[in-house]
Amino acid sequence: MEVFKSIANTTSAIFVICILLLFANAASEKTHYHDFVIQATPVKRLCKTSNAITVNGQYPGPTLEVNNGDTLVVNVVNKARYNVTIHWHGVRQMRTAWADGPEFITQCPIRPGKSYTYRFTIQGQEGTLWWHAHSSWLRATVYGALIIHPKEGGNYPFPKPKRETPILLGEWWNTNPIDVVRQATRTGAAPNVSDAYTINGQPGDLYKCSRQDTTIVHMDSGETNLLRVINAGLNQQLFFTVANHKLTVVGADANYVKPFTTSVLMLGPGQTTDVLIKADQTPSRYYMAARAYASAQGAPFDNTTATAILEYKKSSCSSNCTTTNPIFPSLPAYNDTTTATAFTTKFRSPRKVEVPTEIDENLFITVGLGLENCPTGAPSSNCQGPNGTRFAASMNNISLVLPSNFSLLQAHHQGIPGVFSTDFPAIPPVKFNYTGNVSRSLWQPIRGTKLYKLKYGAKVQVVLQGTGIFTAENHPIHLHGYDFYIIAEGFGNFNPKTDTSKFNLINPPLRNTASVPVNGWTVIRFVADNPGVWIMHCHLDVHITWGLAMAFLVENGVSELESLEAPPVDFPVC
Repeated sequence: MEVFKSIANTTSAIFVICILLLFANAASEKTHYHDFVIQATPVKRLCKTSNAITVNGQYPGPTLEVNNGDTLVVNVVNKARYNVTIHWHGVRQMRTAWADGPEFITQCPIRPGKSYTYRFTIQGQEGTLWWHAHSSWLRATVYGALIIHPKEGGNYPFPKPKRETPILLGEWWNTNPIDVVRQATRTGAAPNVSDAYTINGQPGDLYKCSRQDTTIVHMDSGETNLLRVINAGLNQQLFFTVANHKLTVVGADANYVKPFTTSVLMLGPGQTTDVLIKADQTPSRYYMAARAYASAQGAPFDNTTATAILEYKKSSCSSNCTTTNPIFPSLPAYNDTTTATAFTTKFRSPRKVEVPTEIDENLFITVGLGLENCPTGAPSSNCQGPNGTRFAASMNNISLVLPSNFSLLQAHHQGIPGVFSTDFPAIPPVKFNYTGNVSRSLWQPIRGTKLYKLKYGAKVQVVLQGTGIFTAENHPIHLHGYDFYIIAEGFGNFNPKTDTSKFNLINPPLRNTASVPVNGWTVIRFVADNPGVWIMHCHLDVHITWGLAMAFLVENGVSELESLEAPPVDFPVC
């Protein structure tokens, strides 16, 4: 009898401890409330003052800091003259696809004078993400960092740095970016490239009228800083380096990675990289620099260089070191694919991970450019692409057309017919030498709003195959609502007979944006455990403008916890 009492008492004690731990965990999880006012703000760069669209008058916008498990409630009020949405780049949005943000995919835009409140919880993510407008080209100036710290009481899997600094890489146009994309859409030509790159909103010492506002990052001798580097640029992959300093990569896209040391980073738009930097050099001033990785042969690009200054603080520096000229770093050549590839292929998860192996859905998707013939009766001014055509882009030869009366998620949830079809092809409609000289008959894509349906829980593999149509280049492919394992990448055409031997099924990195190599391929895997409509697109905004995107429709599972939540009451209508 005493034995049974002892067992009962022990069971009760364990139950009480579990309840206390549950409440303690819930108590540590906070809800953060923010107001985002989208507005035109005078911003002076490169000697010229422009009315830029900003959040709360800030460029870049405010940095949001939360802990893993916290909830964000962000009320967005649109006082600008353009439609707007906000995307929380890399947030899993489990069952909360209504808060994801891409215009006409998961929501109708927030019209001028209207508002919408985004509500979502961070679940199991730590590191650096970011937020940005997902409507036209507004994200040129509407963006900011989203930093996710470990749960309260938790630690980094590396020694805690003395300080942390977000480093947001961006692009700046001397003209209104919306006018730039509208002109390109009207003419069918490529849009004008940016006039400058920026680091935390400032171009730096190498541009006119900019030296006095160059971003300065302070460090003490011997201390270690965590740089949270984000490529918020619109259309350009970027190299980033710090003169005379090594960078130890410890995270990417809010996932920890097996640490490795490098002297240069390469980030595609949308990607984040967390690096540790130690102030172990002679106390002085050192340039941080960012410039283009331009992989498309013959395509115009912004060949300028943005700089910030890493400055050893005066306590560890002689009195004149803050006035000395900063030391300039060595940067890769603009087209240095070897350096870019050496960097992207170093990423590994810190330990063995559970990669999906028994695949339910195996997709092969081509990603690349195209040219549309000039529409019958259209004036030549509307067809200023090569040889009187219009630029286009596609996945599996389908150039995504966004609806305008409903969002795709709304149409799916409400069963509205005629908005989309679910016949996006799992393989290219025509097999060809994807990275060779492609027949001109294959250059023109088909326009459509086609989704690919996935059952809840399906194990998915996608081969992303770059093409040489018009020109080959590196494509940063971003999947909303999911992280995925990058199990392999390579050059040329993917060969399922030989390239599967390159698959890393032990410790591949977990990312939300993958760099598909120029004239090459990348293989990703994920489990479809988040119901909703999720766009997968090239994060070069010029390419998504041309249609380089598709979307997955992930069905609800069995239980409520496997099903999409109901839409919010203030959900925008078209």
